[in-house]
Amino acid sequence: MQLSAHPGMVRLRAALPVAGEIVYAIGSLWISATMLRNWPDPNGYWRDTDAWAYALLAAVYLPLVLRRRFPVAVLVSTALCVACYFTLGYYHVVAVCGLALALYTVASLRDRRVSARCAVGALLVLLWGTRLAEPGIGPLSVGFVTVTTIVCWVTGDGSRRLRELTRQLRREQEEKARRAVMEERIQIARELHDVIAHHVSVISVQTGLAGYVFSSDPPTARRALDTIGDSAHEALSEMRRMLVVLRDDERGPAERETPGDSGLGRLDELVKRVAEAGVPVDVSVTGRAYALPPGIDLCAYRVVQEALTNVIKHAPAARTTVRVHYGEDEVCIRVKDDGSGPARARKGMGLSAAAPGGAGQGLIGMRERATIYHGTVTAAPVPEGGFEVSLRVPVPRAATEARAPRK
Repeated sequence: MQLSAHPGMVRLRAALPVAGEIVYAIGSLWISATMLRNWPDPNGYWRDTDAWAYALLAAVYLPLVLRRRFPVAVLVSTALCVACYFTLGYYHVVAVCGLALALYTVASLRDRRVSARCAVGALLVLLWGTRLAEPGIGPLSVGFVTVTTIVCWVTGDGSRRLRELTRQLRREQEEKARRAVMEERIQIARELHDVIAHHVSVISVQTGLAGYVFSSDPPTARRALDTIGDSAHEALSEMRRMLVVLRDDERGPAERETPGDSGLGRLDELVKRVAEAGVPVDVSVTGRAYALPPGIDLCAYRVVQEALTNVIKHAPAARTTVRVHYGEDEVCIRVKDDGSGPARARKGMGLSAAAPGGAGQGLIGMRERATIYHGTVTAAPVPEGGFEVSLRVPVPRAATEARAPRK
């Protein structure tokens, strides 16, 4: 256990402010009583010091111990005692500090409407005390107590506003941190879905095929088992890459994925794996290919991956085409199948894709990825039959001007 977290230290920290208030109140009372007793008065301007003077000073300063718990009540009590002290004509200067501190406390802990009224009341009490000033300095005394009242109120109000701004900033930081955690969780969930859904779909199809031809066609069953092993190995590799990214906080977002890790450079591997699952895929690339920024490259790859995964799940017999076009300032991708497959599955897929609030997490993930890079995704049935997923993502001018050819 750390020393700062020890129960004794916690109680000590809680007791220090109270001890400070007690020391301040007693110290102020002692200083004021000493000044009152030793202040020279050869001309007899003030009433002789007696027990009532010390009692009133004690009533002014000792309640300041509770000023943070009951600020308004302490101010009212202090003001009444100071007014009595001034009315009896004792040496007036020693009572001013107690009332000023009580006013500061109210201004720092209560809203302006309350503290402003208290400031007016305190100023009236202090002005009443200026009648005890030495001859010739009455106007100066009035100016002094007025400035003192204003300074105490303004300083206390500023302290209150600073605390409010600090609390607001802390709340905003906590909310920002909470949103960042939620966004990170969504991103992790999206990555997990993209990685697992595709490979599990391939494994599911190949497992069914291997079981179906296990006795009648052993070579086909062996190829299916090999595809299952490759898909499982690839899924584990991508999971490991994801864990490395999550554990490495020092790299920037642009460094977390490279085109070779997971991008359109691996499109041939993806198509081969899907073809082994029984879905023939035709790929064509138009335009002059160039290196995409890592984030956009990964986005494009994941959209193609998810679209082909949906074909495996919902239309395993469909023939599919993947079209990649590199434009001057954008990259466009279309994944289209010809509609072969179970009618019920195709109908369900079309509904989930077309509806913005559909339940298809993969299609939602596509749109979220594209939105990050200011792109758009459309997913809907086509009139001649089948289903099409389209992605359009703008590419920054710096990337298109580089025109670094893809390997």
